[in-house]
Amino acid sequence: MAAYRFGERHPMDPVRLRLTARLLRDLDVLGDGRGRVLHPYVADDDQLRTVHSAAYVQAVRDASGPDGEPDVSFGLGTEDDPIFPALHDASARLFGGSLVAAESVLEDKGRPAVNFGGGMHHASRNKASGFCIYNDAAGAIARLLDEGVSRVLYLDLDAHHGDGTQSIFWDDPRVMTISLHESGRTLFPGTGFAAENGGEDAPMTAVNVALPAGLQDGGWLRAFHAVVPQMARAFEPEVIVSQHGCDGHARDEQTNLKLTVDGMRQAALAVADLAHDLTEGRWIATGGGGYDIIHTVPRVWSHLVAIASGKALQISTPVPAPFREWVKERYGVDAPETMGDDVDLWWRSWEVGYDPGDPVDRAIMATRKELFPAFGLDPWFD
Repeated sequence: MAAYRFGERHPMDPVRLRLTARLLRDLDVLGDGRGRVLHPYVADDDQLRTVHSAAYVQAVRDASGPDGEPDVSFGLGTEDDPIFPALHDASARLFGGSLVAAESVLEDKGRPAVNFGGGMHHASRNKASGFCIYNDAAGAIARLLDEGVSRVLYLDLDAHHGDGTQSIFWDDPRVMTISLHESGRTLFPGTGFAAENGGEDAPMTAVNVALPAGLQDGGWLRAFHAVVPQMARAFEPEVIVSQHGCDGHARDEQTNLKLTVDGMRQAALAVADLAHDLTEGRWIATGGGGYDIIHTVPRVWSHLVAIASGKALQISTPVPAPFREWVKERYGVDAPETMGDDVDLWWRSWEVGYDPGDPVDRAIMATRKELFPAFGLDPWFD
C-alpha cells in the first residue's frame, strides 16, 4: 500500500502508513484475538467502474507505467495529483483494501473493518483531485449496495469537505453523506456548504457542516453531536462507512483547524457508538488526509483501530519505547511519549442553547435549518 507515492516532495507521504502499522504492532492492538489482518488486492476495472467512468479508469491506466501520459482533463498530472509509474496499481490497491473491508463486514456482520490506507474522498466519477485517484470509500459503499444493503451512511471527518464521495452519490437516496469540515471559504475544495443537500432524486441526503478556521476540539465535538447522531438516527442506516482524515490537527500545516489527537479519538468513539446502536456493529472506517506524519497520524489511526477492535486505548497510554527508538533512529525525530495530547475535552452540548454570536453555532444552525425539518426534527431543540 505504500506504493501510493506521488514523489519525494509531495505531502501525501506513505511513510505515514508504515509508521501506523509499526505503532499498531508495538502496541499489540490486535493481540488476544481482537482482530485480524486481511490483505488488500488490486481492484479490477469492473470494480473500479462501479463508481468511476470507464474513460477515467482508462486515463489512469494511460498515465501509469514508464511511458505514462498525463491528462489534466481528468486531473492527472497536476501539482496535487502528479503521475508516477505505479499510479493505477497503487491506487487500485487502496481501493481494493476498502472492498476487502466491505466484504469482511458483509461476512462478519458484527465486526468492524478498518482500511487506514484508504479514505481517498476527493476523487469523483471522472476526475482525480486533492491527492486522490480512486475513491475507495465510494467503492466500498457501492459494494455494500450491490450486495443488498438498503441504506449506507457515509460520515466524513477529514478537515476537507468530502466532495468526491458526495458527488458520486448525489442522486442516490440509499446513501446519506455527512461531512464536517473547515469551511470552503478558507480551505480546498471550496465546497461543502449547508445548502448542498442532495440531487433531485435524493434530496436531503447530503449533510454539510462548514466550520470556521481555528476551530478547536470543543467546537468540533459540539458540531458533531449537534448534527451527526440526529441525522444518522433519522436515516436508519444498515452500515456506516466513515472517513477519519486527521489533517485537522493543530500540527498539520495543510489546514487551519486546531484539533488534537484526543478530540479525534473522542469522535471515533462516537462513531463506534453509533455503529453499535444503529447497525449492530456494521462499520467500515478508512483513513484520509493527515500530513503531520510522525506525531499525529500514527496515534490517531492506532486509536481508530483499537476502538474498532473493541478495546480503546487510553490517551495516557505510553507510546512504546521500541517505536520511539525506531522513529529516532530512522527519521531523526522524537516521537510523542504518550498516545494523547493531554487536553481538556470539555464541550457544550446543544441542549444548553444556541449562541448566535458564536460562528460554530451559526454553522451548526445553518445545517440544522437546512436538513432537520425534512426529517421531522426541530432545528432548535432536537
